[in-house]
Amino acid sequence: MDKLLEVKNLTTSFRIGVGTVQAVRGVSFHVDQGESIGIVGESGSGKSVTMLSVMGLLPNYADISAESIRFDGRELTQMGPKALRAMHGREIGMIFQDPMTSLNPLFTVESQLTEPLRNHMKLNRAEARAKALELLRQVEIPNPEARLRQYPHELSGGLRQRVMIAIAIACSPKMVIADEPTTALDVTIQAQILDLLNHLRHSTKTSIIMITHDLGVIASMCSRILVMYGGTIAEEGTAREIFYAPRHPYTWGLLNSIPKLTDSPDEKLIPIKGTPPDMLMPPKGCPFAPRCRYCMPVCREYMPPRTVLTDTHAVSCHLMHPKAPKIEREG
Repeated sequence: MDKLLEVKNLTTSFRIGVGTVQAVRGVSFHVDQGESIGIVGESGSGKSVTMLSVMGLLPNYADISAESIRFDGRELTQMGPKALRAMHGREIGMIFQDPMTSLNPLFTVESQLTEPLRNHMKLNRAEARAKALELLRQVEIPNPEARLRQYPHELSGGLRQRVMIAIAIACSPKMVIADEPTTALDVTIQAQILDLLNHLRHSTKTSIIMITHDLGVIASMCSRILVMYGGTIAEEGTAREIFYAPRHPYTWGLLNSIPKLTDSPDEKLIPIKGTPPDMLMPPKGCPFAPRCRYCMPVCREYMPPRTVLTDTHAVSCHLMHPKAPKIEREG
C-alpha cells in the first residue's frame, strides 16, 4: 500500500523563559492511503505536538526539525508557510480537541463552513451554501437549514463536534487528523462520533489519524496504534498486537487502566504509579524508567533501541535484550 504520510526523525522543542521543553524527540512513523491509525498516550506525551508539527501550526517559539516529512510525495520541510497553509483544509483536515474554543463564537455555522469551500474550492456563495447543507446532512445533523444560521454557543457539544468534522472534510482532504474528538462528550455521543468517522473513512477512503489518551476509543477504529511516552514512540503495532501481545510495560499500564466486561464489581484498576517526566529535563535513559517496576540500571542510563518484532510490531524497551529478565505482562 502507498504511503500517504511518512515522518522521519521528527524533533520539536519549545523555547520558554526557564529553558527548553523537549516535547517530541526523534519520532518516525507513516500512514498509508486510506488507513486509520491511533496515537495514544498520557497528556504531555507529545501526541498533539507531533501532528501540529507536521502541519506547521505551532507558534514561533517552537523549533521543529526532521530528517523528512513527506505527504503525498511532497517534502513538507522544503515548503514555505504560504504553501503549507494552502494544504490545510484542502488536503489535510483537522478536528481540534475542543470545538467550543476552535469554532469562532462571532460567526454562524454557515460562515465558518463556507469559508474553506470558497477559499480552496472557489465556489460562489450559493454553491458554498448548498455544499454546506450537504456536509451537515453527511455528518447527520438534523434540520441543517436552521443549524446554518446558528452560532456555536447555540449548539450542544455533540453538534459542535459534528460541525467541526464537517469543516474538516469540507474540501475532501486526503487525510484527517482527529485530536481527542470525543473529549467531554457523554458515552452515547462518543460512540456516534466514532461511528461517523469510521463511516467517512470507508466511504471516502480518507486516511485518519486519531489522537487520544484512551485506548478503548480506538479499539474498533484503528488498524495500527502508536503508543507515545515522553516525546518518543514506546511501542507500535497493529491493533491486535497492541491489545493482545503488548511488550512495553507502559502499554501494559495503559491496558490495565481500561475496565473489562469480565471484571467483577470488586475488581480494582491497576494505576500507573508516578507522574509523566518533566520535558524541561527529560530522563537521561528510558523516559518511562522512573515509573517502571521492571527498571534496570541500564534503563536509567541509556535510551532503549527500537526492537523490531514483526513487520508491523516494534518496541523500544531494554527488556527486549536477550540477556534481560523474561517478564510476563502484568495484569
